[in-house]
Parts: sequence; structure tokens; C-alpha cells
Amino acid sequence: MNTSSNPIEQSFELAASRCTDLTPHVYQRLFEQHPETRAMFRTQGSELVMGSMLALTIEAILDFAGDRRGQFRLIACEVASHDGYGTPRELFIAFFSVIRDTLRDLLRDEWSPDIAQAWDRVLIEIDAFAGVPA
Repeated sequence: MNTSSNPIEQSFELAASRCTDLTPHVYQRLFEQHPETRAMFRTQGSELVMGSMLALTIEAILDFAGDRRGQFRLIACEVASHDGYGTPRELFIAFFSVIRDTLRDLLRDEWSPDIAQAWDRVLIEIDAFAGVPA
């Protein structure tokens, strides 16, 4: 495996070597930590929606933590979209922490201080970018 020098990207690469699909892990954690989110997904076809939502979020995170070539702008677009659905911004932003925590659990002893610090930093930056009040 050709490992990236970007700790955020590294965390996803390492997780991919342990897990073929993060979707069920991420949403199980989301539903446990925020049970109100379960009702936000319809019962039929929700797996496709969840997988697509997670894939787009991962692309946005990687771009936000990397070169910022444009995919990161999806975060601002989706903040506005989710506002329209009535999703509180704090809950929208919580999804990013859920992804981080899921990766941390998958990586266990390979969750390095560099990866932890990079995630802490990117979550703070995403909060600021998305306009979540402190």
C-alpha cells in the first residue's frame, strides 16, 4: 500500500485495509449516538442514500484536509440543504465526528497522535467553515 503523507487520508487508507464498507459502521454509530437521525432516512432504499451520503462526505473531508480543489464546497452546500430539511447544524456537523470515531475504532493501535491531531484540527475547521456557533 502506498501510504499518503496526509494523516486524514492515511486514516481512510488504513480503514479501507480493514473494512470494505464503512457505511454500516458509521450509521450504526450515528443512530446510537443520535437516535433521532434514524427517522431521517426512509426505510426502502435508505442504504443507497446512506452510502452515497457517506461517500460524498468522505470526498469533501479529503479535499478539505488536502488541496481544497473544490469538493470541500459540498460541505457548505449541504449545510444549507440540511437547514432546509430542518436538520440542526450541530447534528449535521456531528456526522463528521461520527466518521472520525468510527475510523479510530477500526484503526485501534494504528490511530496515531498525528492522525488524532489532524482530525481534531479538521473538525474545528469544518465547524468554522460550516458556520456552527461556538
